[in-house]
Amino acid sequence: MSFKKLHPLLKESLEHLGFQTSNPFQKKVLPILKGGADTYVIAPKGRGKTTALIITTIHKLKASAFEDSPRAIIVVKDKSDALALKEEFEKFTKNTGLRIYTLYDEYDIEKQKTEIYPGQDIVIATPARLSKLYFLNGIHMGEIQLFAIEDADYLGRNNAYNHILRLSESLSKCQYIIIADEMNSRIQNYQNAFMSNAQLVKQQ
Repeated sequence: MSFKKLHPLLKESLEHLGFQTSNPFQKKVLPILKGGADTYVIAPKGRGKTTALIITTIHKLKASAFEDSPRAIIVVKDKSDALALKEEFEKFTKNTGLRIYTLYDEYDIEKQKTEIYPGQDIVIATPARLSKLYFLNGIHMGEIQLFAIEDADYLGRNNAYNHILRLSESLSKCQYIIIADEMNSRIQNYQNAFMSNAQLVKQQ
């Protein structure tokens, strides 16, 4: 896939970072993600899965801030992954107005409520803290356009699977993306809930 059809600010960021075109796996997955389909993205590390998710998210949100409710949520395993993914996102969003917030367990939940309230576009969150904050009415999820699980191989630990299942029941229509190194029974079970019409893009 050529980057020419992406949002101009995103295209500018990609050029600044030295991306000339997508790699072979991204050529397969980006048109599907950009088209809005629920998707399982399954491939070994190093295939550019995370970059494809970042590109999709920024393009979907039109590379600009909008009002005060999050429009994209990306669920990650822990604090370390949340901070690392935020840092990666920021490489691509420096020239945009997008606001990115990390939500994890090792932080005062009342402060998180206060910091989210003025407005965030992309929230990168651990499952337990996102679930707790939502059910305490600390985060509005009525405007979510994209809900992704990054590096989903960890699901099944610490009740994360059930947290995500409950959250999906609270969301209106949005695009779901699950990214993992391998397909496993836990993430495949989501087909019985919110991934029933999902496409599978897989590479060995």
